[in-house]
Amino acid sequence: LQNVRINPSSISFQMWKDIPVPFYLSVHFFEVLNPKQVIQGAKPVLSQRGPYVYREYRYKTNITFHDNDTVSFLEYRNLFFQPDLSSGTEDDYVVVPNILMLGAAVMMEKLPNIVKVLLSGALAGLKQEAFMNRTVGEIMWGYEDPLINTINMLVPGLIPFKGKFGLFVDFNNTNSGLFTVNTGMKNISQVHLVDSWNGLKKVSYWRSSQCNMINGTAGEMWPPFMSPTSLEFYSPDACRSMTLVYEQSGKFKGVPTYRFVAPQTLFANGTDYPPNEGFCPCMQSGIQNVSTCRFNAPMFISHPHFYNADPSLVDAVEGLHPSKDQHGLFLDVHPMTGIPMNCSIKLQLNLYIKQVSGIMQTGKIKPVVLPLLWFAESGSIEGSVLKQFYNNLVLLPLVLDYMQYIFFGLSVPLIISAAVLMAMSK
Repeated sequence: LQNVRINPSSISFQMWKDIPVPFYLSVHFFEVLNPKQVIQGAKPVLSQRGPYVYREYRYKTNITFHDNDTVSFLEYRNLFFQPDLSSGTEDDYVVVPNILMLGAAVMMEKLPNIVKVLLSGALAGLKQEAFMNRTVGEIMWGYEDPLINTINMLVPGLIPFKGKFGLFVDFNNTNSGLFTVNTGMKNISQVHLVDSWNGLKKVSYWRSSQCNMINGTAGEMWPPFMSPTSLEFYSPDACRSMTLVYEQSGKFKGVPTYRFVAPQTLFANGTDYPPNEGFCPCMQSGIQNVSTCRFNAPMFISHPHFYNADPSLVDAVEGLHPSKDQHGLFLDVHPMTGIPMNCSIKLQLNLYIKQVSGIMQTGKIKPVVLPLLWFAESGSIEGSVLKQFYNNLVLLPLVLDYMQYIFFGLSVPLIISAAVLMAMSK
């Protein structure tokens, strides 16, 4: 108990402060092989590119302990490209949807026709097309696009950024918000549970109080003595709390673990799973509308390749092959301490595209939720950290357990001898 509290004197504190586990971010892009045909109404044909792998370093700053048994911190992520682990380089060109253009078109669909005509003319002048050929580095970390200034001029406030646009531009050298969590000093069953995020007890992205709740931990560790039921964590990237369910017991390099996986209801729509109604407006089950926390852009998250999703999503495009082994997420946690031993969290980012009346560049595009990319954040305890963990939290308790039986075995003859002597003395 002493060693799993958030306390500078505990064994796990340094592991919590500067996570020693080597994390990797692996990104797979979906290249559109028939962009001209898609504009004419054809089904998109996709080819998976990658992975493009980044070493991820995490560390905490602004660690502040409070009188109410909580601690606040900012956790930063730094990413470094690993060419030896990647299938390609950041200079690879990939044909993908023009996210800014197609996203803005859907966002402007209900605006007056004159605004859409002005945008269509501006797009033609800027030679903007529905699909673009960009490098991996540009798509991830940003590229200059005059369309940003044009949109800001035509519809001020539609997009909340200027300059570069990139899908991961806010992911590197940034923090995930100010977390305040319980230290467990007074109540060990509360350790790591989130007290607030950015000062909030709940978020306001969704349409129900249940969906807006900030539940569980920050996704790094959990309270000790876990039961084989479920675990929860709040994900700033997904703008919501997530619940994983127990699947099976196992071992990771000799350390006992519980494996937790995503239930089929995680991204189900409100019709199939009523508690998710607050995340709507919904489409098919298996995708979650995150437009309310992504600047109202028509963005959806899902499992990779629409694993565990409505089959119609897979059928709407060509080139997807969902499977549990490749696309299911999991967490292997040591139940006694609540410390993850091995994990792989996988999510897919999707863009809803369609023909928008008045904007010529959208052609005859049929409505479709188009996968852009999927990524996995993976890591496992290894090396000296694993050895220390195994010795202190597996081997030592095992030895003490055996010694308990040895002492009990040695004490039995002594008890019998004492009883015999007492009987003889009578």
